[in-house]
Amino acid sequence: MSTATKPKHIGRNISRIREFRGMKQEALAIALGMSQQYVSTLEGSENIDDERLSKIAEALGVSTEAIKSFSDEGVINYFNSFSDNSEGIFGNDGTFNNHCTFNPIDKIVELYERLVQAEKEKVEYLEKLLKGK
Repeated sequence: MSTATKPKHIGRNISRIREFRGMKQEALAIALGMSQQYVSTLEGSENIDDERLSKIAEALGVSTEAIKSFSDEGVINYFNSFSDNSEGIFGNDGTFNNHCTFNPIDKIVELYERLVQAEKEKVEYLEKLLKGK
């Protein structure tokens, strides 16, 4: 029984990362300056040279190491590791939570104060113009 592990399929990793990023082959092809068919060929390749892999990683916004070590299980574990205690925009019971981290009335007052100040500055400017004539 062999304990050797199967080498990573770099092209498949590129494809999965591209999909996770919501990018189509056409978009990646444009970013790399190549055809969509060539991107398809790359995604079918088990190995890709380091120079080309570096350019692909840059276009995808990840490191070359991220492409080389990518695994679906790792992504699932990553997202399952979040322990966010906040309920987000919807509570645990599905109701909408509208918890502001600021007082909305204070923000309205602040806005009106800025508008009044702007109007005062405009009046002063116009008065200067009239006095100058």
